[in-house]
Amino acid sequence: MVSLKRFTLLTLTTGFATVDAQTKTGKTTRYWDCCKGSCGWSGKASVSQPIQSCDKQDNPLSNMAAKNGCENGGQAYMCTNQSPWAVNDDLAYGFAAVKLAGGSESSWCCACYELTFTSGSVKGKTMVVQATNTGGDLGQNHFDLAMPGGGVGLFNACTNQWGAPPQGWGQQYGGISKRSDCDSFPAKLQAGCQWRFDWFVGADNPDVSFKEVTCPKALTDKSRCVRNGQTPT
Repeated sequence: MVSLKRFTLLTLTTGFATVDAQTKTGKTTRYWDCCKGSCGWSGKASVSQPIQSCDKQDNPLSNMAAKNGCENGGQAYMCTNQSPWAVNDDLAYGFAAVKLAGGSESSWCCACYELTFTSGSVKGKTMVVQATNTGGDLGQNHFDLAMPGGGVGLFNACTNQWGAPPQGWGQQYGGISKRSDCDSFPAKLQAGCQWRFDWFVGADNPDVSFKEVTCPKALTDKSRCVRNGQTPT
């Protein structure tokens, strides 16, 4: 158990209330498949509501049971406001597909994690992500960071939603390779695409140390999902 003194110190120094003070190590990849996130269905975790999904025109859906846009006849897609953004030069917010050792969707859906990058061009920077999805092809302690143009991976709803090429923008895994490629994206996705080459400095799957923190309100205001018992900061 974390002492009150220690808990308060962590909150003051990082700005986020620590849920689990144990720091672990993990890896990252990147993706944007336009699909409804796995945490978008009821019953996955003890939360206020599932992650918000959007229709093909990027309007929030009220029907949480709407079929995934990755499937034939699906109407539910990833909302464009789940793109990453810079808070300042050293801190960014965003969303991710997550898979953690010893856990399940009930423990990570809508939870937030403070990632400190430990390798690559982004080393030393911090990103707080909320778990919106689970990657079936992810390893343990793996964060697949959602960023437009990051590659569709296993599934692709971007062609149906936005008219992207059959394998998504760029390579199926890894996505586009230069910032200017973002110029051809739908307007709502361009800033999130450019973020990868600006704040993220084009980093290629950097390693991280991470811990669970109480979600920033700036993230839950977009996802509409809060874990029961937590108050966004």
